Amino acid sequence: MLLERFLRRVVQHGQLTVVDASGRVHRFGDPETGHSVTIRLHDRALHTKLWLNPRLYVGEAYMDGALTVEGGSIYDLLDLVGRNIGERPAGRWDALMLLRERVSRRIQQFNPTGMAQRNVAHHYDLSGELFDLFLDSDRQYSCAYFPTPQFTLDQAQEAKKRHIASKLMLAPGQTVLDIGSGWGGLGMYLADAAGVEVTGITLSQEQLKYARQRAGRSGFNGQVHFHLRDYREETGTYDRIVSVGMFEHVGTPHYREFFGKLRDLLADDGVALLHTIAHRHPPVGTNAWLRKYIFPGGYCPALSEILPIIERAGLWVTDVEVLRLHYAQTLRHWRHRFLANRDKAAAMYDERFCRMWEFYLAGCETAFRHMGQFVAQIQLSKSAEALPLTRDYMAEWEQAHMPARRRIRHLKSAS
Repeated sequence: MLLERFLRRVVQHGQLTVVDASGRVHRFGDPETGHSVTIRLHDRALHTKLWLNPRLYVGEAYMDGALTVEGGSIYDLLDLVGRNIGERPAGRWDALMLLRERVSRRIQQFNPTGMAQRNVAHHYDLSGELFDLFLDSDRQYSCAYFPTPQFTLDQAQEAKKRHIASKLMLAPGQTVLDIGSGWGGLGMYLADAAGVEVTGITLSQEQLKYARQRAGRSGFNGQVHFHLRDYREETGTYDRIVSVGMFEHVGTPHYREFFGKLRDLLADDGVALLHTIAHRHPPVGTNAWLRKYIFPGGYCPALSEILPIIERAGLWVTDVEVLRLHYAQTLRHWRHRFLANRDKAAAMYDERFCRMWEFYLAGCETAFRHMGQFVAQIQLSKSAEALPLTRDYMAEWEQAHMPARRRIRHLKSAS
């Protein structure tokens, strides 16, 4: 196999056994150095395709049943590969693949208003019942925050909302814009916890419908408003702006447009908080399989791509926090929940869809564990005087808004 030389160079920790389409067995690595995984290829074309573009064809082959994992799971395979690729220096073949992605990424991330809505609909307008199979009770579909690994998913998502709110320095009566408001959970949390008025905008019809129904049932109709609207179409001025898990859908050709609009919408003494996936490597393209099947038009930037645009927009970067393994922990919860409800997902869709979703959750988890992905929270303002001189106000807000029982335990441990 053409693939053989590549795998022999890559797999240095653990062992990967490949049974090719002719039944021949190929072993790479050493089982004494890590865990072992066996895969079987059922299509001879994969011998070449996996060598030419593994970032696309491994996922496609698994979805189609042309690649199966024996004595383990797709997570075991991706974890083994991720550990090895994440630890090795890039070779010439890697450099060629990355160059190809860099050359084409501006085209792939071209997201004018109409295309942006179609890209969002591809993923977020799937059945809400699907998302209920693996998300927390508030349908938070972004990185949770784990002060301790023992937190449940619901506790960690509540902690995420509290952590974000602490950085906005909220006060009753302020106006807040939530760009990419999802199913409405964050907006309703901010309104309830701080007495602010929230406007949420989304491009997903399904999310909008759910958020409006939920706001009506919860009595937030006069305080929280949701609209189907692109951020480029928003007008007015807001005391606070928050965007969680939406920036990954903006696209690099539109970064200047995004931060220029954020500046124009933000009050002179306002504060904004951007919560986005990023990575520690120089700029690259989006994984080909993820772009094709899960997030068309999506891209997770390097900080070096974001900060110069913010500077040119005339905004202050007042705080940056890097959440390293919090998303890996979040994705592990999502993956386990999905697998526990896999039969229900198969009844909604089919087996191929379930294999696609398994590959998506497993691949993203390993990317955050081994491949340099992380979440960045970037606090922004127009004025150097918009916030206190120290970060104490963040900790004070979080402590004051902890659930009472947990706050008591926190105070005891602090003393």
